[in-house]
Amino acid sequence: MSGVTLPLLPHPGAAGVPVTRFATCAQREPDGGLLLAWDLGFVPGTIRLPAPALPVRCDGLWRHTCFEAFLAASGAAGYLEFNFAPSGAWAAYAFSAYRTGMTALALDAPPPARWQRADSRLVLEVRLPGALTAGALRLALSAVLEDSSGTISHWALRHPAGPPDFHHPDGFALELPAFEEQGAT
Repeated sequence: MSGVTLPLLPHPGAAGVPVTRFATCAQREPDGGLLLAWDLGFVPGTIRLPAPALPVRCDGLWRHTCFEAFLAASGAAGYLEFNFAPSGAWAAYAFSAYRTGMTALALDAPPPARWQRADSRLVLEVRLPGALTAGALRLALSAVLEDSSGTISHWALRHPAGPPDFHHPDGFALELPAFEEQGAT
């Protein structure tokens, strides 16, 4: 996948995390959609991964290993949150402002997600439709990892000061311009 590729960084409070590499990528698609990817390398047997299952909408995915995306229109206080667990479970929410006005995002179907698993690698590609990604965007791409002992670590493009907080406006570290159709003048 081409596009903007950036590393995910552990929260400064994370210790002994068995990750060998962690990168994310965001790419606009010709129809205005957004393709997001997470590529995690880890020491085999050190990250708890649930067995794959059918995609089901589920709250509380952040309590275990999951990959997350937060999207905000440039200049807007409101934002969207998407969570994806290696089991296939997913969640989507809309917020009117920082941690305020949370509602389940009305979607007819889960965003198309493709997981690839290996002993030491986990890759997720998700496609968000153009109806959700129109205009210039600010993105906060992140992840929660649960190691084999049950310890949680938090990973993000940028961590604001203090405890882990993926919702914080300072974490929206990636800016994408509005999609422009090919050939537009």
